[in-house]
Amino acid sequence: MNTKMIRYILGKMLGVEAVLLLLPALVSFIYQEISGIYFLIPAAILAALYLLHGRKKPEKSNIYGKEGMIIVSLAWILWSLFGALPFTLSGYIPNYLDAFFETVSGFTTTGSSILRDVEILPHGMTFWRSFTHWIGGMGVLVFVMVLTTLDKKNSMYLMRAEVPGPEKDKLVPKAMSTARILYGMYFAMTAIEVILLLFGGMNLFDSLIHSFGTAGTGGFSNYGASVGHFDSAYIDGVITTFMILFGINFNLYFVLLLGDGKSVWKNEELRAYLLIIATSITVITVNISSQYQSILSAFRYAAFQVASIITTTGYATADFDLWPMFSKCILLSLMFIGACASSTGGGIKVSRFLIGLKCIKREILQMVHPKSVSIIRVNGKKVGSDVLRIIFIYLVAYIGIIIGSVLIVSLDNFDFATTFSSVMATLNNIGPGISKVGPTGNFADFSPLSKLVFCVDMLAGRLEIFPFLMLFTVSAWRKKF
Repeated sequence: MNTKMIRYILGKMLGVEAVLLLLPALVSFIYQEISGIYFLIPAAILAALYLLHGRKKPEKSNIYGKEGMIIVSLAWILWSLFGALPFTLSGYIPNYLDAFFETVSGFTTTGSSILRDVEILPHGMTFWRSFTHWIGGMGVLVFVMVLTTLDKKNSMYLMRAEVPGPEKDKLVPKAMSTARILYGMYFAMTAIEVILLLFGGMNLFDSLIHSFGTAGTGGFSNYGASVGHFDSAYIDGVITTFMILFGINFNLYFVLLLGDGKSVWKNEELRAYLLIIATSITVITVNISSQYQSILSAFRYAAFQVASIITTTGYATADFDLWPMFSKCILLSLMFIGACASSTGGGIKVSRFLIGLKCIKREILQMVHPKSVSIIRVNGKKVGSDVLRIIFIYLVAYIGIIIGSVLIVSLDNFDFATTFSSVMATLNNIGPGISKVGPTGNFADFSPLSKLVFCVDMLAGRLEIFPFLMLFTVSAWRKKF
């Protein structure tokens, strides 16, 4: 275990967070809010930690897979711990655990909240709360790699530990270049959405807040009614479209830029993702049509919520807790599936879902024809046994975390829908659940123990479980591994 290198990279990352905290401070000063000073205090602390640990690179600089996972996990925790300080120091979220919950929810792009009234937050606090979504969407390590040299030699280990999905493909041979390409596309898509929302009548601040939430598939809004506050079919359409776009594997955008549109459309995960969305929207539209004035109105709200749930964004334009049980069950199913691998969305990922279906099909065929040899292929490529093993272990760990979390949260004695959906909403980085944690509810009434469990679930879900679990593995901290 190269602890000196771990301290160096973490120190450098904390220095970047110190700079980022100056942005909401600037927003506060623009709006003449005194709360801007509360961003400068943690920024100064982080700058001091950078000077202590992030300036001089150790002579022994090699890191491997275990260090990469530990660095990623610690980085997310440390950024959340320090990122929560402005909320508590300013008194807007006086309980530090609540502030930590809110910040973890922001960086992990979950969008779950303990705030009963988000509209009381000043502009600077609101900006920081939503900006954490945009930073966390592509990953805090990837973000730092774009802004700094970080550690070119070992950067691939960091990306592999942070980028979601069963397979970690590189766009180009060098991970640093990959990170910059990813964020280039990410920034461009965010900017386009901001412009389109401005055309829809949003002011610049609201456009930034909701574009941050869409891009990171997070869902924090500066209004209690979320996107429903605007009551605009145009705004709903823009955000629906971009939620779906940000839920697509970013590797495909790069392939599209190279002019290979055929390969993009042939991608099985993309086609499955779009098919699930189209089918869900159609069925829910028919199911809820009696609650709306027209079939087009039902389609508008169904499309928005399906896109919001499957991409784990968490925005709302309607209280879907009032929809028929059939529609709610579909949305609950979409919480499990999630978006595509290597996107900003959470959940199990469509690729794992697709491979799981193919495994079931193969087993059935082998029962019928015991001597047959069937190979699982995705996009024409053979899925190796190592990938299948990792997916199986991931699902076992995923189910284990759900069971353990539900048991602990059930001590609060809420109804089953609230208890189960709150765990699903946090582990899958979705935001709202159903019942008391539905689109009009929040997580404020849960006990401190449950909130801590939710924080663990959000971090584990965003980091695909294994990097986070590595922190609690004793053998990983030994000098020899």
